[in-house]
This record gives sequence, C-alpha cells and structure tokens, in this order.
Amino acid sequence: EVQLAESGGGSVQAGGSLRLSCAASGYTVFNCMGWFRRAPGKEREGVAAIYTGDGTTYYADSVEGRFTISQDAAKSTVYLQMTSLKPEDTAMYYCATDIRRDPAAAAARWARGFGSWGQGTQVTVSS
Repeated sequence: EVQLAESGGGSVQAGGSLRLSCAASGYTVFNCMGWFRRAPGKEREGVAAIYTGDGTTYYADSVEGRFTISQDAAKSTVYLQMTSLKPEDTAMYYCATDIRRDPAAAAARWARGFGSWGQGTQVTVSS
C-alpha cells in the first residue's frame, strides 16, 4: 500500500499563493499522482493530476491558469503551486495516486472516491 504525506497547507488572503507537497512511499506502483479537494457541502473535485511517465498534466477548469502541478520523479514527490487563490479554493486538499496513465481519468476517479489518498491538508482562503 502506498503512503502519501502531504504538507504545505495553511491560511492566506485572496490573491495569495501556497505550495503543497506530497511524498509517496511504500508500495509506489502508480502512474498518476495529483490532488483532489473536498469542501464542506460540496462534491469532491479532481483538481490536478500528472502522469509520472511523461509529465502530462490535467487541470480542472476551476483552477486552470492558476495552479501548476509538477513532480520530482526521483523522489516520488508531487507539488501543487497555487496562485491567485480565491475563497472558493478553500477546502481540504488530498494527495492521490492512480494506476491509470491518463491524468484526466485519474482525476475523475479521485472525484468518485477511487484510488489512494493521504490524510489531507487544509487550505483556507479569506476574502
């Protein structure tokens, strides 16, 4: 079983930036890593994903152009640089992995509750 350790959450004002990190250990057999989020009263949303094989990325429309996902494959670590944060970005962010090679498909699976994920890190954006 893969273990995922997230870090980097916190509280910022609207327009600010945060960088999330996630390190994978244990049974690291997966093809995609990324993030989904869950806010109170809202459905899960697959935010961003990256295919570790060639770096192909996927972003939800809600974060396209503001968030950037990247990886350090040698360290089995993925990062999510979040800029121009909005109050609606407030949520618990979970690092996740999936065996699928298509990052969009992986993000969709995370939104439906499939795959593996960590404990989560809270991001709070105030207006």
